[in-house]
Amino acid sequence: MNVVILAAGMGKRMQSALPKVLHPLAGKPLLAHVIDTARGLSPSKLCVIYGHGGAAVPEMVAKQNNGTRTSIDTALQQPQLGTGHAVMQALPQIDEDAPTLVLYGDVPLTTLDSLQRLVAAAGTDKLAILTVEQQNPFGLGRIVREGGQIVRIVEEKDATPEERAIREINSGIMMMPTRHLKQWLSSLQNNNAQGEYYLTDIVARAVADGVPVVSAQPSGEWEVAGVNSKVQLAELERRHQLNLANALLEKGVTLMDPARIDIRGELVCGRDVTIDVGCVFEGKVELADGVTVGAHTVIVNAKVAAGAQIKPFCHIEDAVVGAKSVIGPYARLRPGTELAEDVHIGNFVEIKNSQIAAHSKANHLAYIGDATVGSRVNIGAGTITCNYDGANKFRTVIGDDAFIGSDSQLVAPVTVGAGATLGAGTTLTKDAPAGQLTISRAKQMTIEGWKRPVKVKK
Repeated sequence: MNVVILAAGMGKRMQSALPKVLHPLAGKPLLAHVIDTARGLSPSKLCVIYGHGGAAVPEMVAKQNNGTRTSIDTALQQPQLGTGHAVMQALPQIDEDAPTLVLYGDVPLTTLDSLQRLVAAAGTDKLAILTVEQQNPFGLGRIVREGGQIVRIVEEKDATPEERAIREINSGIMMMPTRHLKQWLSSLQNNNAQGEYYLTDIVARAVADGVPVVSAQPSGEWEVAGVNSKVQLAELERRHQLNLANALLEKGVTLMDPARIDIRGELVCGRDVTIDVGCVFEGKVELADGVTVGAHTVIVNAKVAAGAQIKPFCHIEDAVVGAKSVIGPYARLRPGTELAEDVHIGNFVEIKNSQIAAHSKANHLAYIGDATVGSRVNIGAGTITCNYDGANKFRTVIGDDAFIGSDSQLVAPVTVGAGATLGAGTTLTKDAPAGQLTISRAKQMTIEGWKRPVKVKK
């Protein structure tokens, strides 16, 4: 089949320089959602019609192209003279012998199941429309039936009072035989209130040509809801997030409040996972069995192994957290962090591009960057690996069972041997031998007779 996605609108009500179809929903552009769903139908041709936004839409589409999937063509609609005119721009790029499905780049939540029902209803010789009944269909095209059969679609501005009372609306999503579509488009006229070529006018032409016009219905109204304003975008964002939350609940995940979670990518959860309120998941995140995630935590492209506990207000990005580890609160794991089993990273500790072996701890106020840390290491509060000299970065190596005293600075490249102890306040510029105490601090002095200054009264 052919799939044509209409994405040429400016979106004036969005009050933004960004083309409407490029505004994000759940972390990716509206248009990307439609493309991903369309690809689920395995179309032979996929074409996006763009208009406003210059090269921005084609550039985004180019990023969606992948050699292992259906490639995407683009066609420019300039000027924008309506939906029928938009589909005309795709005709040179689609296969006349295959049926054509028309989708919209600003209608992001239509499910694959609903589209498959529409495709089944259309077959190879019918015009099929995705319709839905709404309590308040104001502003939408109405489905006009006679004897139960669809005979035409009338737009709100062109409808009579009787037609405006109809609750069954046209979603705009339809499928039809392409050989007929070409003929119908060539006969469209723009003698309507908008002065545009309506794609919906092909319904009356199909009836006149004896082509059956049928319908299919989505599972919910939200599947055909479009985005024309930031208000509508926010509404669909919450609808989509609730759908994702419900899917997690069905799989056994405990969500403390399904209305307060944001998934902007793919979240894969094992059994008995618990997620508190206000958490954000971006990219691909994997939470294994028994993981708990505390409130207001952000996790990006990360893996958290079984039984790990992420306490509130943590930020984890491109990192791996080992089984039974305890992270936070207020911890930050930056890209390249790999924690083994039972590692404790406490409040206001930042780890970057470092590997920490099993049972090691950094519980307070530390920065560990470009480091390899062994097992059963204790890193005291205020410890810093000084990994950057202003031009280059260097690595710190800490052996098993080492003890790093509070307020120590490890000036890389430097190695702390296995079982070594650094006294509190040490600035380490040379390797510390295994099994020994190394200390570097100024000699303590007491100044006899010293008195604290007193503020002079004016």
